[in-house]
Amino acid sequence: MRAHHNFLIILFCAVLAGAAFGQVGRHTGATLTPSGDRSILLNVVAAREGSDSPVTTRDLSLFDGGMEQTIQSLTPDPGPARIVLLVDNSLGLRADVEKLQQATREFAYEIYEGDQVLVVGYDQQPEIISDWTDDAKKIEAALPTFRKRGEPRLFDALSAVMSDAMRPYAGGNRKRIIVLVADGLDRGSKSQFKDILAELQKQDITVYALQIPDRTGGALRRDKPKPMQVIQQLVEGTGGRILSATEPREAAKTICDELRRNRYVLAYKPRSVPFYETRRLLIIPDEGVSVRYKQKQPAQ
Repeated sequence: MRAHHNFLIILFCAVLAGAAFGQVGRHTGATLTPSGDRSILLNVVAAREGSDSPVTTRDLSLFDGGMEQTIQSLTPDPGPARIVLLVDNSLGLRADVEKLQQATREFAYEIYEGDQVLVVGYDQQPEIISDWTDDAKKIEAALPTFRKRGEPRLFDALSAVMSDAMRPYAGGNRKRIIVLVADGLDRGSKSQFKDILAELQKQDITVYALQIPDRTGGALRRDKPKPMQVIQQLVEGTGGRILSATEPREAAKTICDELRRNRYVLAYKPRSVPFYETRRLLIIPDEGVSVRYKQKQPAQ
């Protein structure tokens, strides 16, 4: 099995290295990182199949921009989280107000000690339903504020959450989470989806989703990705996961447990990569180990 693992490493290294050198060739201003002291920290979700034993640096191989990197450390991160529940309460969503309230309520009672939750509902404007708190009763008391009206400006809501709710905690808390309760539809946002995804990756914010059925039925959109594609790219691009909105209790428990039991901080010093370009990340785990992480390392 180890030989198969090594083969995968060689194969992915060759493919990604070719892409990385192609990028350097097209961008004459790119600068390769020196072997200095600047470390990068990545949020990683990792677990062993059928075992609670911790994952270590020996279980993972890391590639940045197609170049294999030395992992300095992989440290468990069982600390508290800042969790924003971002809930679509626009007209036309294929979920009634009671379902939106239930999804929010379940998180209020599943969080761990020290976690803080902010509940934001959005249609044409994002609105705070319940400010930062760990008090489930306060969150539950605010649930009647949900309503269904207007168009869903999801991208603008994500932008506001990042700038107003998340950025103040960027320095002191690496575990910043957005749980999106939505179908992924956006109508009328000024913010561009590609910019939103890039900023989430830059800030190392992880997006989870309780996915609601697409109200458009998968219709093609001329200037924006389909709603299902929006959800998928937000989640895969930041290292989160999609769960069912029809089972909110199980979804809330899964997310809260994962944040306490399976989150790690991976540290490495990038070498021989175009430091001032966005680069593709690849982590290859050993057999029996699963891992999730953001897909790209923004330019620095």
